[in-house]
Amino acid sequence: MRLVIRSVLVLAIAWIALLLSGYGVLIGSSENVGGLGLQCKYLTARGTSTAQYVHSNSGIIGMTNCPLLRKSDIVVDKG
Repeated sequence: MRLVIRSVLVLAIAWIALLLSGYGVLIGSSENVGGLGLQCKYLTARGTSTAQYVHSNSGIIGMTNCPLLRKSDIVVDKG
């Protein structure tokens, strides 16, 4: 029972932190446009958001992988 309560408490704190900070956590990624584009999906406290990046395997021109965290445009508390 303690494990369940602690898990719920940790998830609630993480959700509040995502809500106040405006960051999102990577939940999925895929290549598009013939391998030239990288589409990243992020889970935020307000829903999901999608980001598009230029993709290259070397990482010189574009991104090789999606970033784990991404700042969202909409933040609940801007100061």
